[in-house]
Amino acid sequence: MNDTSSESTPAIAEPRNQEPKAQPSGRPAHQILERLFQLHPKMFGARFLPLKLGVFHDLMALHQGEFTKDELKAALGVHARSTRYLEAVASGAKRHDLDALPVEDVAPEHVHHAIMEVFRRRQARSKQDLRPWLHSQLVNAIEASGLGREEYTQRVATHDPTALAALDEAFAELAQSAARREALKRAFAASGKSIEEFADMYGMKLAEVRRALSEQTKPG
Repeated sequence: MNDTSSESTPAIAEPRNQEPKAQPSGRPAHQILERLFQLHPKMFGARFLPLKLGVFHDLMALHQGEFTKDELKAALGVHARSTRYLEAVASGAKRHDLDALPVEDVAPEHVHHAIMEVFRRRQARSKQDLRPWLHSQLVNAIEASGLGREEYTQRVATHDPTALAALDEAFAELAQSAARREALKRAFAASGKSIEEFADMYGMKLAEVRRALSEQTKPG
């Protein structure tokens, strides 16, 4: 969602306890969302995708007289807070325009906060421990961001104990993986063998060795 204007729906942020807000006057959000589905079925239909920044202004410009600002803002807020939308953001998918074309990456902090919110919602409904899912999602998100620990932590700016503990575990795994890759690279360089011979010598899959040797070590 657009996070650059007070008229637009804010970008996804870390959930905070807030008092319920009064509903704006006009048509209810579900009616506006039904109309958005008619106008843009690829973005407001069965498949949810992260929306590009500025989509509020795009919709207002494209469909003048179709919605009031308050109606559209409320509807987009409902859409952005839905679990299905948060799952789309948490997946790491790019932001898309109204034609469902990818246009930009979702900021790492928005991906992170979406992952945490999806985890909280799922865990509240499940008797299973979903922390392994959370761990996997955070490891993938951190790797995809290309950021080191300090910059990533600054970007997400969380004080939530659950999130902080999960981040510690994710960064610990990433550090271990980086150390294993470096050890593998040193062993390969010292072996004097081809990649195929090296993989066979250590009983490793050739594709895994190629991937490990080609990966750059990210800062911790």
